[in-house]
Amino acid sequence: MVSASQPRAPAPRSLHQNIWPLTCYLFSADARTYAFSVAALAILSFFPFVLVLLTITKNVLHSQVMYDVVLQLLRDYLPASQDFVIRNLNVLVDARRRAQVASVLILLITSTGVFLPLEVALNRVWGFTAHRSFLRNLLISFGLAFASGLLALASVALTAGHQLLLQSMTGSDHGPLARVSTFVVMKVSAVAASIAIFFLIYWLLPNGKIPARAVLPAAAVVGLLWEAAKYLYIWSLPWLNFREVYGPFAVSVTLMIWAFLSGLLLLAGAHLSAVDHQERLP
Repeated sequence: MVSASQPRAPAPRSLHQNIWPLTCYLFSADARTYAFSVAALAILSFFPFVLVLLTITKNVLHSQVMYDVVLQLLRDYLPASQDFVIRNLNVLVDARRRAQVASVLILLITSTGVFLPLEVALNRVWGFTAHRSFLRNLLISFGLAFASGLLALASVALTAGHQLLLQSMTGSDHGPLARVSTFVVMKVSAVAASIAIFFLIYWLLPNGKIPARAVLPAAAVVGLLWEAAKYLYIWSLPWLNFREVYGPFAVSVTLMIWAFLSGLLLLAGAHLSAVDHQERLP
């Protein structure tokens, strides 16, 4: 029981009371600079990451089902030009080993670049003034990239296992009910993997001690909003009409803007979790 003389912690502000400070933060030069930096490096690392994932499923695990699930996820998550991207990735997977080794090297370099500006941005959000050394940032970036790969692979394996189970039980995985159940399992496992990746970034990347319970709700909300925002972005593409403005560069611009919006959404979740945690402190 709290005595009358003991000071009480102020009640946390509601979500609508945090909207204006969050809006100001997202429109600040810092947030937009970090989001653009993350977007550019994320695009550079995304395709090597997918190529490595496709190579592992096809040439290491020798699972055509998992390979097909990765392609299904690409069709679902890429906002535009899915067939063009998948066709070129298939060519690279079947290419000589030199292309696959180059993809691993590029992934190692660009993944570090993605997490470096993110660490600086999250440190500012949480009020941590010291940044990690280059070597420590390199280690944690490799760790987060490896964890993200394992989560993505686990999501793919879960969906592939579901397809194999359906095939063994019914003799086919191409019926309407089978397709619907496979899609649901794929979406649920992919969203769960996204939430886990957001959580690891929020929890481990800032250079300071953050309670896991302070960032878990934000990771869950951002993971779900990211999924909804993707469909909203795809729905708006005909009105944006990038192809008329950018011509042959429309695919790159479409992906870059989606990566930028994803970076802003990630920073928004970090900002809200930091504000909420600080307000709950006595």
